[in-house]
Amino acid sequence: MTDTGANPAEDPTPSTPEGGDGPAVVPGSGNAAVDAAARRAEATADRNITAFSELPVAEDTANLRFGPDLHPGLLALLPLVGVWEGEGEADTPDRGQHRFGQQVVVSHDGENYLSWSSRAWTFDSGGAVDAAAYRETGFWRISEDDQLEFLVAHASGVIEMYYGSPLTQSAWEMATDVVLASPTGPSRGGAKRMYGIVEGGDLGWVEERVHPERGLVPHMSARLRRLAG
Repeated sequence: MTDTGANPAEDPTPSTPEGGDGPAVVPGSGNAAVDAAARRAEATADRNITAFSELPVAEDTANLRFGPDLHPGLLALLPLVGVWEGEGEADTPDRGQHRFGQQVVVSHDGENYLSWSSRAWTFDSGGAVDAAAYRETGFWRISEDDQLEFLVAHASGVIEMYYGSPLTQSAWEMATDVVLASPTGPSRGGAKRMYGIVEGGDLGWVEERVHPERGLVPHMSARLRRLAG
């Protein structure tokens, strides 16, 4: 599968000034990063997911400027909150190598979890939208000792439980512990996922999945720009 340029492991954020194992801090880079983030926020700061009615509890928000405060237990996942959209590449048994579009909504309601919703669509050989695909929903949680939990339900009839940990303040890695398929769902091997904020403030992610003969192989990857938040 062709590299989409999304590699969350390559965290562009400078390391700590003292004792870090990564590259040294570049003087002035912090100010430059803040300025760049402010410029990106000019187009996204006022956008949020739509609330259709007034509920007796807090509405979900994908913009940290609106709604309830983020639960303190979720600070390690704060960069994920937002609405993201972009394109990626996949290699699946039924379609082979192909491109897809994706929109991800990561929201919260003040409680100690993040809500996750992902919708994707495929393109035909001419680049036109072909069909809806790869829909999933779920929840992120993280413990006080940084144990990451990601529960994912796929529209295809599969439920997965991922466990992992933060790699940095803006990158997270996890692998499946449980993969369950419904009677009509596809048979799937385990998987490993990595998410991270990459250069330019985009959200990059990659997924590798276990192939019955080749072991862990590239399956999907994408780079998503922030639309709201």
